[in-house]
Amino acid sequence: MAMKGEGCVTEGIAAGMIPAVALFRSLADETRLRIVQRLAAGEARVVDLTGELGLAQSTVSKHLACLRDCGLVDYRAVGRSSVYSLTRPELLDLLASAEQVLAATGDAVVLCPNYGPGGAGISHDEAAR
Repeated sequence: MAMKGEGCVTEGIAAGMIPAVALFRSLADETRLRIVQRLAAGEARVVDLTGELGLAQSTVSKHLACLRDCGLVDYRAVGRSSVYSLTRPELLDLLASAEQVLAATGDAVVLCPNYGPGGAGISHDEAAR
């Protein structure tokens, strides 16, 4: 990749990456990813998600709001309940591809000093500084 300033990509490429970064950050949270994976199996109400995932209603609602803001899930009213579902079927392809990458890399991602368990959670750009 071309070097531009302190980064590894040109400004044009970096500008085009902003939506992808936002998408992957929205899926990077364990709770949101668990919700997305559950919704991949079909629609669910908040009460269904809280029971199946063992999470508090406020936690599920907060993460569903985030996923809604990102355009990844939506809901429809059914009586007094809201039923949530994935908005983009392509998200299922993305999750399947991620599983293939994880299977191919084995423990490499888990052992990553930045993002594996106990990692600092800093980006590679921040680590390079």
